[in-house]
Amino acid sequence: MSKRIPGLYKRGKQGIWHIDKCIKGYGRLHESTDTSNLKEAEQYLIRRLEEMRKASVYGIRPERSFRQAATKFLLDYQHKRSIDRYAQSLKILDTVIGDLPLRQVHQGTLDKFIQYRRKQGMKANTINRDLAVVRRILNLAARLWRDEYGLTWLQTAPLLQLLDCDDARKPYPLSWEEQAQLFGRLPEHLRDMVLFKVNTGTREQEVTCLRWDWEVSIPELKTSVFIIPGEGVKNGEDRLVVMNTQARAVINRQRGKHPEHVFTYSNGKPVDRINTKAWRRAREEVGIPQVRVHDLKHTFGRRLRAQGVSHETRQVLLGHKNGQITTHYSAAEIGELLEAVEKVSWSGNSTPTLTLLRSENSRKFPAVGRRKKACTD
Repeated sequence: MSKRIPGLYKRGKQGIWHIDKCIKGYGRLHESTDTSNLKEAEQYLIRRLEEMRKASVYGIRPERSFRQAATKFLLDYQHKRSIDRYAQSLKILDTVIGDLPLRQVHQGTLDKFIQYRRKQGMKANTINRDLAVVRRILNLAARLWRDEYGLTWLQTAPLLQLLDCDDARKPYPLSWEEQAQLFGRLPEHLRDMVLFKVNTGTREQEVTCLRWDWEVSIPELKTSVFIIPGEGVKNGEDRLVVMNTQARAVINRQRGKHPEHVFTYSNGKPVDRINTKAWRRAREEVGIPQVRVHDLKHTFGRRLRAQGVSHETRQVLLGHKNGQITTHYSAAEIGELLEAVEKVSWSGNSTPTLTLLRSENSRKFPAVGRRKKACTD
């Protein structure tokens, strides 16, 4: 019976072999082999010892998989607001390129992933978000991440080309009639949420996460606003939410239902999304399956523009990044914003109708002098 290589120890109920070995001239090797098979564990240890020797003597980088790089990325950036989206992309990517060595991840090997996502019916913009995560990881591996030998994880990062977004869906602002029909088919808790959203221009996450301790009273104007902390806002800046008559009515209907969260289900539990089966079923019944939850924000913006509200004011009301400090508005400035949002509060025929203007020839000829551009996230 052959003697096992020194430095291997079994751990845990599953009997996984771990390495704990001091290597003269190279330091200590302490890691799991991820196997309970002794022969496989010994082969893994031998390979790691050879990698250490090559890296130390010849400057040859150890072979690392894309999965290892993705894991490091998620751990290093777990504090980022967008980490959940990154994790979602990497989970899908792992099934296609997770086992590939970093040096083999390039445009050619990613074509398989692109085709896989295309078959799933994904738009170019969605696929580009996934590719952007890959590009970010490869750039970090080539420029920032260094191992114990002072070597970067990757010698150079390959150039990745994003897809042309010629299949991007256009925004679909609702007409007042469509809004009435769509909202009328929604359950009460969902109807209040979308009514608040279309009257404030807030994003889905900003509505579902809205809390009572974010409400700020403005006694001079006999009203209140919400200040959403930057951690819950896409651009990272505090978000001022000014409410017109309809939005305030929605908020007042929620008072007393929950001590912390503004919007809840009928059973008192906080709501986690608007894009539910009930929302999608209502779209089908009304005959506008193309409308998305985010189109409610577009609807708010279009209605403001139709009422002649300035671009600067629309930026503030839509929560776009503009460098202003949202917690330092005067009562007079908030009064101007209130006046603007009241213009898009439902008041019968006083609100102008949105009309889509389209030339009959626009379908026949491409735009002159316009080049296709790749979408980025």
